[in-house]
Amino acid sequence: MIREEEAVLLRALTERGIRFHAIAAVDRNWGIGRDGRLLARIPGDLKYFREATMGRMLIMGRKTLESLPGGRPLQGRKTIVLTRRRDFAAAGAVAVHSIRELVCETERACAAAEDGMAAGGDQSARGADTRNTVFVAGGATVYATLLPYVDVCLITKIDRIFDADAFFPNLDAADGFSLARAGDPIEEDGLVYRFTEYRRGDGRGR
Repeated sequence: MIREEEAVLLRALTERGIRFHAIAAVDRNWGIGRDGRLLARIPGDLKYFREATMGRMLIMGRKTLESLPGGRPLQGRKTIVLTRRRDFAAAGAVAVHSIRELVCETERACAAAEDGMAAGGDQSARGADTRNTVFVAGGATVYATLLPYVDVCLITKIDRIFDADAFFPNLDAADGFSLARAGDPIEEDGLVYRFTEYRRGDGRGR
């Protein structure tokens, strides 16, 4: 559970224009993984994840990082790992051990991105969106912890039930979010899935 002082820090971060988005692939029961691994590796979904997050910041847990190819951060994205393990370190990623550290590192990284884009002459809306949007990428504990501060959830819905042991919060039953977009079904590798987008209904998911 997040303490009140930590919640204040996260709310202040969003009030300063930094936006949290979540991205996940779920089965019919909102399962996301089993034994620290994805339920399915669908090429089209992996491509979607890459395109959505490229050039942006990712927040994930230690086990999620370790589940990536080679246990290394993804190229082209700054990765912050939220973990209780004080001895954890990963080349190319920044480890933080509390919400306070997460807020400080997020602010620092967004400010550095803004300085870099300004130096390169990028004052576009796309540039501002890139440097101020942070993606929450799992696992289950990180999703649950940060979801109250998330504006938009990009959810790939897989039309199958897997034997999952980790879950994303059910947005169809959760207060505050509504389905804003649902793509057409896609069939690939024997699985049917679709890309959906949920937005917070209080106006933050703009």
